[in-house]
Amino acid sequence: MAEKPRAFGERYIVEPGKAFKLSDCDPRAANGFTDKEATKADTVRDATAIDALQDRLFAEGKRSLLVILQGIDCSGKDGTVRAVFNHCGPIGVKVAPFKAPTVDELAQDYLWRVHRVCPPRGYIGIFNRSHYEDVLVVKVRGFAPAEVIEKRYDEINAFEKLLSDNGTTILKFMLNISKEEQAERLTERIEIPEKRWKFNPSDLEDRALWNDYMTAYEVALTRCSTHHAPWYVIPADRNWVRNAAVSRIVRETLEDMNPKYPEPKGWDPKTVKVV
Repeated sequence: MAEKPRAFGERYIVEPGKAFKLSDCDPRAANGFTDKEATKADTVRDATAIDALQDRLFAEGKRSLLVILQGIDCSGKDGTVRAVFNHCGPIGVKVAPFKAPTVDELAQDYLWRVHRVCPPRGYIGIFNRSHYEDVLVVKVRGFAPAEVIEKRYDEINAFEKLLSDNGTTILKFMLNISKEEQAERLTERIEIPEKRWKFNPSDLEDRALWNDYMTAYEVALTRCSTHHAPWYVIPADRNWVRNAAVSRIVRETLEDMNPKYPEPKGWDPKTVKVV
C-alpha cells in the first residue's frame, strides 16, 4: 500500500503554524533520490499512474485537484509540468499560466482572474505561477502599498479554504533553486539560440532583488501554509530530483483521494447486448 501523501511529503512540507526558514531548505537536497536514472524511471511510473488516476477523477466528476507551481525565474515550472503531466491526455487537465495582469484583470480584484481558471469538478488544474505573485513580485516591486499586501495573506487563505470546502484538493509547490544554479540557467538562455525565447532582460532586474524575493517567499510560505492547502518546498537545482518529488506527492495525493469510476445509472450491463 502506498504511503499517505504527508508520509512522503513530510520532508518537504512547511508545517502550518510553525516557524519556518527558507534558508534551512537545501536546493540541492536529494532526500532519498540518489540514482539519477532509476529516479527518472520512477518519475515515469508515477506520471503514468497519475494519468490513470486522472481518468478516474474525470469520470467520477465530483472533485478536483489544483497543483500550484511557484518559483523564481529558471526554477523549472514548465519542465515540471512536462515531466509530471505530459502522460495525461488533454481531457481532464487544464494548465493556467499567470503573466502580468491585463488591463481588464487590473480592473477587477486580484483574485478574479484566478478564480476564473480554477479546475472544475473532475479536472486537474495546474497553475504556472499563481495568485501568490500578488504577495511576491507585487510586494518586492512595490506595485501595491504594504498595508494592502498585508491583508492578502488572510484573503488568500480564505480563498483557498473556499476551494477546499467545495471539493478541490490543493497542492502548492515552491520550486527552490539556488542563485548559483539560476545564473547557469540564465546564461544558457542567453547563449543557446533555441532557449533565447525564454529570456527577458527584466529577469536580471529580478535577480538583483534576489534577497528581497527570498524574504517575500519565506513570509508567504509561513503565512499561507495551511492544513487545507499546504506548501511544499521542493529542491530544484537538479531537475530529476524536482520532478521525482513533485510526481510522487501528486500521485500519492490522488491515490489518497481515491476517485472511483461511477456505476451505470438506469441500465444493467448484464442485460444490455450489442447486436
